[in-house]
Formats: sequence, C-alpha cells, structure tokens
Amino acid sequence: MFVSGLALHSEKRSRYKVSLNVTIGVLSLSEASVEGDAWTPSLFTLFQCVTKLLVTGIDLYNSLIMETESLEELNKLLGKVTYTSTVYHIHTGDLVNFLFEHHQAVFPIVIRQPTLPVLYGVGTDINDHVTVATKTFMRYKELKVLISSLRRYYKDMTLIVADDSFESEKITEDNVQQYIMPGGQGWFAGRNLAVSQVTTKYFLWVDDDFLFTDQTKIEALVEVMEAIPELDVVGGSVTGNQFYFSLPYEEGDELTGGCLHRKSNGKFNSIPNFPRCHMVNGVVNFFLARTDAVSRVRFDPKLKRVAHSELFMDGLGTLMVASCGHVSIGHQPRSANADYAKFRHPAQSKMEYKKQLHFFKNHLKCILYG
Repeated sequence: MFVSGLALHSEKRSRYKVSLNVTIGVLSLSEASVEGDAWTPSLFTLFQCVTKLLVTGIDLYNSLIMETESLEELNKLLGKVTYTSTVYHIHTGDLVNFLFEHHQAVFPIVIRQPTLPVLYGVGTDINDHVTVATKTFMRYKELKVLISSLRRYYKDMTLIVADDSFESEKITEDNVQQYIMPGGQGWFAGRNLAVSQVTTKYFLWVDDDFLFTDQTKIEALVEVMEAIPELDVVGGSVTGNQFYFSLPYEEGDELTGGCLHRKSNGKFNSIPNFPRCHMVNGVVNFFLARTDAVSRVRFDPKLKRVAHSELFMDGLGTLMVASCGHVSIGHQPRSANADYAKFRHPAQSKMEYKKQLHFFKNHLKCILYG
C-alpha cells in the first residue's frame, strides 16, 4: 500500500536527505517512480537501500535513504513509497521513522486484514428489516397479550420466542417462531437462542410482559440506526422511562484489575438531527440492535436469572449505544405469580455468584452502582 501523505516541507537547501525505516514490513518505490518520467535521474543522486530483502522476486527494504537537490523531486519520490507487511496478522501495526537532518517523526501504520461485508436482503417493508425477539418463562398469559398488541401494529412481523418454561405451551400464532428449551435454562441463554435465529439486519428486543402502543414506532428507531451506521444498539423507553446508564471504567493493573461504575442516567452527547437521542453505554430492555454486532458480544449463558446490564458491560468499547426518548413501549399490569416469583427473585447465593462472575470475568477489583 502507498504511505499516503508522505512529504517533506522545508526551507531552501542545496541538498535534501531523508531516511525512512520500519520494523515488521518492507518499503519500496512503486514502479511508476523508477520507470518513465516520474522523476529526473540527474537530480536524484543517491538512492541507498539498507538491509536488503528479497520477497517474491521483488527487491524490497526495511530502510530507504533518499538524497536529491530538488525538494519537488524528493516529494515525488516520497509520494511513491509503498509499505508491505511481511508477517501475516489480522490486526497489528508497524512504526515508520522519518528522519530529516536533526528532526524525527514517528507515525504508525495499521496492518489489518480487510473483512468481508455482511449484507442483508433489501426490502421496502419494515418486516424485511426487523424481527422482534423475546424470552418467556412461565408467563404465557402475558406473552399472548404481547403478541396481540404486536399484531395490532405489525401484522406480519416475525416474532421469535425462546421458551424455557418447565411445562411448555404451544404457541400457534402466525409469524411466531417458538423455540422450546430445557426448563429453567436461563435468561441470557434464552436471549442467545432467540438472537441466533434472527435473519434480518435488526432485531427488536422486548420483554414478554411488554405492550405495543401507538408510541411504539419501530420505524423511528430504524431511522436512527440507518442515519448513524456506527450505532449498534438504540434503546427506547418503557412507559416513558428510558433507564439508560453509563459505565465509567478505570483500568487497573494486571494483578488487581480495574473499577467499573454503573451510573444510572449517565449519558454523553446528543445525536445530530435527533435531539431526543443521546449516546450512552447501556439501555433498557426495549432496544433495536444490529443482529451481527450483538451476536459478536453475545449474552453470557452463565447468567440464568437476573441480568441485563451485563451485555453492555461485556460489550463496553465494542458496542456503540444510544438511547432515544421519542419511541416507547408499554408495560402490562403486574399480576401475582408465585411460581414465577421464586425464579424472578433468586436467593442471595445466586446474587453472590453473579458478583463473583463479574469480578473474575471482567477482571475487576470494584464495582460501583449509583
């Protein structure tokens, strides 16, 4: 590849001499610079190559020294310098040292294997772009209400249900894919299963006791994601509450680990053209996400009962997240369910295990909530 932007800017000299050297790769001049009329030989008086390497029959070097009487001709040559990595790595780098008289500049070169794009089918209908996903456990009454409300606004949209109820009940609604799991397999395991079956570009995550309303405009969330391709997750609000948070993280040393602070209502800058959307680190259980991005982070299946923030903790620095206040979903009235409550509110020992997992997996010495 060409080392773009390479040039010398200097006051008038009788001669100009520069040297470049790298460590991992090799430098060369493209053919255009040594054939034809790309430079004037009479002005280019010295072209010295140090530590000569032979790579696939082409002479290449890890150092180049150039000296000429013309700054213009020197910059023509610098514009033809190419870098080639000699060691295969999918993501690494090298440092280029550029020397002129007593001045030194050091700049990095990123060595990265290009990735293949992952494209999804293009369609004009919202159903071609979004799949709704949920996890249910012993709450079929609430699930049926959720489905009914979804169909009121999105008649043909696919709903994927991961179900780990101990006594499963068959859901026969159109455009509903129900996946039966072993009983009590867990909250995050169910999320993983549901997302793994999504074939659209985006999925909308909802809880099984949510309620679609006039304010549940999936298209509005898609609009934000399409406008900001770097975004991976966009959360909405549940009954008007966004429940977003930030995750300030202080890296620690190798021995003791770092400190993580889960800060409720912590947010960053607003998103241009979307004044009710802000950058955050985590959002509520109602969010639109890029399927491939969340699949790379995944939900830790060790977390079986109470978990949500952990996805965003594991994805910190990987997932780009925003929260928007102009799209909302409702919540069904809470009803008594003693059997469900036993699992929804686990014993203290389960909560202690969750903390231990945090400290070990994320190499932390402290976690703060506030």
